[in-house]
Order: sequence, then structure tokens, then C-alpha cells
Amino acid sequence: MTPSEIDILSIIPQKPPFVMVDTLIYCDENIARTNFIVRKENILVEDGALCEAGLVENMAQTAAARSGYLSRIEKKILHIGYIGDVKNLEIASLPKINSLLETEIRIKNQIFDITVISGRVMCDKKLVAECEMKIFISNKI
Repeated sequence: MTPSEIDILSIIPQKPPFVMVDTLIYCDENIARTNFIVRKENILVEDGALCEAGLVENMAQTAAARSGYLSRIEKKILHIGYIGDVKNLEIASLPKINSLLETEIRIKNQIFDITVISGRVMCDKKLVAECEMKIFISNKI
């Protein structure tokens, strides 16, 4: 089964109304890419655009989708991750309602239960946000 054929809700711990990814379009050991359409009913839309926290959460959920997909393939238990640190956050613009976001995360380092990623969010082929994030993985489901 390819990443895009999997129901996103089956591989991420987040549930509506707090889902910030629609489709996992690519995944391997080090990279994951998702798509997300900004909808007006989204809980993190303010004044017609996805707010800064929504962009950070979109990158974090892309990392969660990667972890969930790999766990599913390997028939392992799905774990929950928590954002521990965000560094070098740069936001160029806030995507408007109905925008299609293309998000990519890359694993920079993974030691024990800590994963460091770099994330980039693109909209209309323009970089709208990027950061480095430290994610702590819980052994509890």
C-alpha cells in the first residue's frame, strides 16, 4: 500500500478538529511529504489564513504521519510525539483559505526517543514556513 492510499487518521494520533494534514504523499526512512488544504472551518484559521501555530503543527503532523506510516509497515505500535523545541522558525506568509500546502520534513537526527527534524511548508511553489523541531516520542499510546 502506498502512503497516499492510507487514511491519514489511521497513522496520526491527532483527531478532528485538530488535523493539519490531508494526505501522506511520500515517505521513507528520512523524508516525508504531505498535502493539506487550508479550510475555513479549521480550528487554527484566523482572519482568513492559517496562523503560525497551524504551520508549526502542520510540520509536526507531517513527522507524525511518517512515524505512523513506518510503524504500520513494520507492524509496530503507533506512538505519540510531543513538540519539545522549535528553533529557527521563519514564516514568510500565512496561507489563505483554500490554499494547498506541500510540506516536507527531513530527519536530521534520531537518538533514543528524540527526533530532530527540519521542516518546510510550500504554497504555490513559494516557501511560507520553515523550522527545526525536536520531537519527543512517548512509549504510551
